[in-house]
Amino acid sequence: MKAARLYGPGDLRVEEIEAPGLPEADWVKLRIDAAGICGSDLHNFRTGQWISRSPSTAGHELTGTVVALGEGVDTVAVGDRVIADSRFWCAECAQCRAGRRHLCAALGFVGEICDGGFAEQAVLPARLLHVIDAALDERVAAMAEPLAVALHAVQRLPKTAGSVLVVGCGPIGGLAALLLSRTFPGTVLVADRNQARCARVARVTGATIVDLDRDAIAAATANAPLLAAVEATGSIAAFTQLLGVLDSGSAVAMVGIFHGRLDIDPNLLVEREIALLGCHAFADELPDAVRMLGELSDPLLALIDREIGLDDIPAAYQRLLAGESDGLKTIIRMRQPVEPA
Repeated sequence: MKAARLYGPGDLRVEEIEAPGLPEADWVKLRIDAAGICGSDLHNFRTGQWISRSPSTAGHELTGTVVALGEGVDTVAVGDRVIADSRFWCAECAQCRAGRRHLCAALGFVGEICDGGFAEQAVLPARLLHVIDAALDERVAAMAEPLAVALHAVQRLPKTAGSVLVVGCGPIGGLAALLLSRTFPGTVLVADRNQARCARVARVTGATIVDLDRDAIAAATANAPLLAAVEATGSIAAFTQLLGVLDSGSAVAMVGIFHGRLDIDPNLLVEREIALLGCHAFADELPDAVRMLGELSDPLLALIDREIGLDDIPAAYQRLLAGESDGLKTIIRMRQPVEPA
C-alpha cells in the first residue's frame, strides 16, 4: 500500500510499504477514507520535535471504515465509519486516572507513537475510535479532531460579554472563530496577515476583520472591552501585539505551536490581570465535536483549502509552510471522487 512516512526533519517520503495484517487484540484495522494536514504535522516535519520512531506514517486527523477487528473488540463493527482520537495515553499515570488524558505524563499522538492516517490503511487501538454517521461527508469527518481542539480552546475562555479576538485564521483559529460565531454573545473579531484566508474565515463565520491595533479594534466593537482572545498563530511577534490590545482582566487561550521563546514583563500580566490559558489538544470535547459535524457541514466544507491525493502530500507541506493557502484545511482523499460525465 502507499503511505507518507516521516524519516526525520525535512524528510517525508511517499512510498509503497506492506499493508498491515490482521490487527492484534483490542486493535482495529481501517481503510482510510480521508485525512487532514495539521499544523503540528508541519511543525514536526520542520523541527523533528516529536519524532519518536523513524520512519512513521504521519497523520492524526483521520476518518476511515473498519475492515477487521482484533480479539476482544466489541465497541465497533466491520463496516462502521469512524473517526480517531489522536491522543495516545498511558491510562496509568495520575492524570489519566483523574480523567485528564490530554495531560498524560507519557502522552503521544497517532502518527508518532503509532502509524497514522496518511496511508491507504491503518491499525489503531479500538479505544481511540468513535463511530460516525454513515452518511457524513468524509471531508467533514476528517475535521472532527481539529474541531475538538478548537472547541477545547473556546471552552477554556471565561464566559464574558464584550468582544473576542481570534489571532490566526489557520485550521484551529478558523474553527474557533466558527464556534464562537455561534455561541459568543458579543462581537467576534479575526486577524491574520494572510488576507485571503482571513477574508474566507470572515465570510463563512460572519466575524469582523481587524488589525492588531487598539484604534481599529475599538472602532470595530464600538469601544466594547476586549476581554477574550484565542492565540492560534504560534508567532511571538503576533502574541506580543495581542498583549498590547487586550483590556485589563482579559484571558487568552493559547493554542498555537510556537517557534521561539517569549520575552515579556510579567508585571504586565500581574497589573492588568491578564490570564494566559494553555490549551493542549482536547479533553472530553471530541464526542461533542462529532455531534456537531452534521450541522456544521456546510461551513466546514466552505473552509477547505484543497483536496489532494497521497502523492501530493510533500508538495502540500511545502505550500503550507510557505503560507500559500486561502483556506483552513488541506484534505487528503484516498479515493478521488469520480467526476460526472
